[in-house]
Amino acid sequence: MSTPFTGGAIDLGEVKARAEARAQAAKTPAGAIPPVVMATADNIEAEVLRRSQQVPVIVQVGTARSPQSEQLKEDLSTLAQQANLAWIFAYIDADASPDLAGMLGVQALPTVVALADARPLADFQGAQPMEALQQWTAAVVQACAGKLPGLGAPEDQQPVEDPRFAPATEALNNGDFDAAIAVYDDILAHEPQNKEAAAARDSAKLLSRLSQNKGRDVLAEAAAHPEDIDAQLAAADKEIVNGQTEAGYQRLLDVMARTSGKDKDTVKQRLLELLALAEPDDPVVLAARARLASVLF
Repeated sequence: MSTPFTGGAIDLGEVKARAEARAQAAKTPAGAIPPVVMATADNIEAEVLRRSQQVPVIVQVGTARSPQSEQLKEDLSTLAQQANLAWIFAYIDADASPDLAGMLGVQALPTVVALADARPLADFQGAQPMEALQQWTAAVVQACAGKLPGLGAPEDQQPVEDPRFAPATEALNNGDFDAAIAVYDDILAHEPQNKEAAAARDSAKLLSRLSQNKGRDVLAEAAAHPEDIDAQLAAADKEIVNGQTEAGYQRLLDVMARTSGKDKDTVKQRLLELLALAEPDDPVVLAARARLASVLF
């Protein structure tokens, strides 16, 4: 599972958007295509662009800060659920995923864009009454009639996410990181090799630590107390989140180089967790792993 990194930093808004996307997927029966999806960087390729090669995908780029946008989202969701998969509704949270909003050239919120064959077909900005939305979506479907193949049989559809993740998603949405971590740990107790659960757990652990350290100047504390292992761990978390991944990894590697025993093992485990949150082929990650080997051996 890819993780919510943007330019090397964890995007906490994207964490929430992905949690909502997982919650939506968990509500969908296995093998079924959901009529409404939360589009994120993780699924936009499969659930929006590729899906629009089968049926029209109507994308709303909106924000929870706008009651107008929220009403439009609710109305389009209702229409999509009534459309019998003649089209799919995808919602993009512009606050959580500004890059996706920029990709669609959005200038105002809310904006709605109809995609067909991965290309824009029609769009509008601002709120619309339900009757106008019904007419507009019907016109989109009619414009694509005979030009798109439609949705395939269930066996050809993309599998939905493991429903066992749903309680963790709900816990994350409620800010209960310990409960989410417990769900992931339970999955891993039965399936130690479940990489998705391990990555999700490590992300939840990081979010929990950040929440606990909120309001502290952990970088200043680490500078003032270089021998304090906990201070160095907290500072590395902060650097990772700030996009200073190389500095965060280097800090922990330096601590490992001057410690031994239990302290060294503790720092190594934290470094491995943070490395696992990034793309494995990132040159900074590869360099850190190379130095880790030399520090250990």
